[in-house]
Order: sequence, then structure tokens, then C-alpha cells
Amino acid sequence: MSRAAPRALVSVYDKTGVIDLAQRLVALGWEIISSGGTAAALADAGLPVRAVEQVTGAPEMLDGRVKTLHPAIHGALLADLSNPGHASDLAERGIAPIDLVVCNLYPFRSDPSVELIDIGGTAMVRAGAKNHERVGVVVQPEDYGAVLEELEATGALSDATRRRLARAAYAHTSAYDAEIAGWLADADDDDLPPTVSLTLVRQEVLRYGENPHQAGARYRVVGQSSWWDRAEQLQGKAMSYLNVQDADAAWRLVCSLGDDPAAVVVKHANPCGAAVAGDIATAYRRAHECDPVSAFGGIVAVNRPVTAAMAGAMADVFIEVLIAPEYADAALTRLAEKKNLRVLRAPRPESVDLEVRTLGGAALVQTPDTVTTDRSTWQVVTEQAPSSQQWADLALAWRVAARVGSNCIVLAKDLQAVGIGAGQQNRRDAGRIAAEKAAGRAVGGACASDAFFPFRDGLDAAAEAGCAAVIQPGGSVRDQEVIDAANEHGMAMVFTGERHFRH
Repeated sequence: MSRAAPRALVSVYDKTGVIDLAQRLVALGWEIISSGGTAAALADAGLPVRAVEQVTGAPEMLDGRVKTLHPAIHGALLADLSNPGHASDLAERGIAPIDLVVCNLYPFRSDPSVELIDIGGTAMVRAGAKNHERVGVVVQPEDYGAVLEELEATGALSDATRRRLARAAYAHTSAYDAEIAGWLADADDDDLPPTVSLTLVRQEVLRYGENPHQAGARYRVVGQSSWWDRAEQLQGKAMSYLNVQDADAAWRLVCSLGDDPAAVVVKHANPCGAAVAGDIATAYRRAHECDPVSAFGGIVAVNRPVTAAMAGAMADVFIEVLIAPEYADAALTRLAEKKNLRVLRAPRPESVDLEVRTLGGAALVQTPDTVTTDRSTWQVVTEQAPSSQQWADLALAWRVAARVGSNCIVLAKDLQAVGIGAGQQNRRDAGRIAAEKAAGRAVGGACASDAFFPFRDGLDAAAEAGCAAVIQPGGSVRDQEVIDAANEHGMAMVFTGERHFRH
């Protein structure tokens, strides 16, 4: 079949860059086919454009729901020109092939509704992508430049480019379908919907995975926003897998510690220091003091702009990553002396609807663990009630314990974590580790246990460390035995009614 000119079908909702694209295609001798608002925009720009209805011989109908769903369009996209039967079918119907599809879809996520479910667009994209051995498909304006440069340089798109574009096209339609499926699932008001569709787009190639011999990357869930995508790295070498994981844990925890200046130190996904104070430099110093040994090579997150005083307090400490909402100029000057320190400026973290953990070809999905410090939901179960300072220490210890690997015990005094025992197979060892790290600093302070004490020995260990108040979920068959032990020691104890295991 002889062909007068290559043809491009251009139909986009996001018209960013589309005029320049069409101008350069026309300059290369391409015929432009378009529909609706895109056709009008191209015509207004003085470009020669052929309306879809001129190609199909059928005007759009059903308020635009049917425009491009026609053999003259889809035959032109799907034909394998090396197949004599396909070529014969096109010739018999007078259909000329289409070589390029430029299409992006209605922005369903912006205002989910039936009318923003794109049918014609997804059909064109998928048809062109299926036939990528011949047809190029462009679904994002960011690709216009590279496509045009290749066409201008060689007159055609390479096999590798068409394949890359097809992959992006199917990812685009897959993510679009996932958004619609999620919207329909939301209508069922089901915490755990029957299907969970995740399309991930690589955002950043990391230095390596958990270990240097592993590759690692950070991906974004299409249709969702992550604080990572708005964070800025101001200095330091590229992030590794564990840098990102630990930084996320630190940032989410520090942003949950209330309105006063707060600092958190995280090492291997576990907090090893946390404090609230009157200024951010003091908060950092006190967080670091909790466990200076474990803080070596850790991640620091603060909920206030980093000051010169705080940067000075960090001068002799090896830190992998520092995260804050902002930095004073003088602080950045001091931090620049630590060449290997990664410095991140970050917005507040987003909330999470579902947590997903992969298990090879399977996955575990759960709703997020929300932590409350609403005293109206807590119950004082001992003869002694906490003092006002003890209530504050209990709340801090409870929030930190919820983000420490189980089994865990957290000791706090004067809004400073002073001992954290993490990830032990039994609660007694967790308490022993926390007390050893506290080294007498927990006297008069608070003890938090992420789950109930199965025996009174855990409570006795808290008393031995000098704690005056304890917070735990309750729910053990030996609760009364533990309550009696607290009363014997003259301690206050609060039941929250919620466990916070973290694995």
C-alpha cells in the first residue's frame, strides 16, 4: 500500500506542549488527526488538522462518549502491515495506517466520577501499544521532546523507543484502571477491599539495597502522593535503601510527637532516642543522650527548622541523614562541613490508608496502626494516679513504643526517652535492656510496654529501674496480678486498651 504521509492521532486532555509537538510533526510532513478540544486548539494555532469524524465518517455521539471507537481508527492502529490479509482489509475499506498516538486520559483522580472514566482514550492507547512494532504511543508530555528529536534525526522511532513507550502506555492505563477500581471499592466502605491494585513508578535509583550487593530503588504508587516526592536533598551522597527506610520511620515519628520542638534518632528502623523540649537544639541533645552508642550512624529528624545551635551540637556526631522542615542559613553552613551527611528538607508525611508487605508472590495488607494519646480513652487501674508530668511522660513513651519493634519497653523522664529495649523475643529482656540503657535516669519517670505484661516480673523490672508510672494495653489473664504488683510498689498504671506490636 502506497502512503502519502505518516499520520499521528493527537487527542489529549493535558495540552501541555501539544501545539509545539504538532507544529514540529507538520514540519516533518506528518498528517495530524484530532478530536474535540484538541482539534480546536490545534486549529486555533493555525495548524492543518483533520477531525476524527472526517476520518470515520461518523460524528461523535452520546455527548462525546463515542468519538474514536470506530474501525477507521482502530483498524489503522492495529493493522500488521506485514500481514497481507491486514493490508487487504485496510485497502478494501479505504483505511490508511496511523503511525503515532499522542493521548493522555481524563484526570479521573482529580474529581472521580463516571463521566471522567475515559473509554476512547484508553482504547486508543492500548491498541497502539499492542501494535508497538509499528506504532509509537506517547502518554506524557515529558516524552514529546525525545520523540520529536528522534523523528527529526532519523525519520522514524526505533524499535527500542516504541517498546519503551508501549511499556509506559500500559503502565498509564493500568494505573488509570487501578484508580477507578479503588474508587468503586471505596463506595463499598470496606476497610480491606476485595482487590488492591498497585502500580509503581520508579522515582529514584538508590545507591544500593539493604546491602551493597543488592540493587535498590524508591517507587511511587501511581495516583498517590508521597512526602518523598516533594522532599529536597540539600547535600550529601545518594540515599541507600536503608537510609530511605529509616528516614521515613524517623520523620513519621517526629511529626507525631505534638506541637512542641521534638527530635528523634532512628537506627535500623528503631528509635534509639526521642525528646521534646523548649527549643530544637535542646530537643536534639536530649534525644541523642538517650543512647549515644546506638545513635552513631543514625538518622535524625526534627520538627522545627534546624538552627546554628543545633548544627553545632551535631558537629562531632556521625549522622547518616538529617531531616527537617527547614534550615537556617548559618546551620547549612555548619552542616556543609560534614560532607557525607545527607540533608533533607521535607514536608509533613502523608497519611496512609493501607499498609502492604510483600511475601514473594503474595502480600499482607492491613489498615495503619493509629496511636492515640487521648486520656479520656485510657483507664487508671491502680490506687495511685499519674501526676501531670507523669501523664506527659507516659504519652511520649507510648508514642515512641508504638514505633519500636516488638517486644519493646520504653522508659522516659521529663519528656526524654532514657532507655529503649527493642525487638526482643520476650518482654523481660526488653525491660532489662531499657533499664541498662537508662542507667538510673528513669527514676520517677514512665515505662511504656507495647503489649500487656504476661507476668508481674516485667512490672517489677520497671519498678527496679525507678519508674513511677506505667502504661500498657492490659488484657492479660494476669492483669490483676500486675495491678497488685504496681500497687505494692506505689506506682501508677494506665491501661490503653490497644496493643501496638510492630514487626
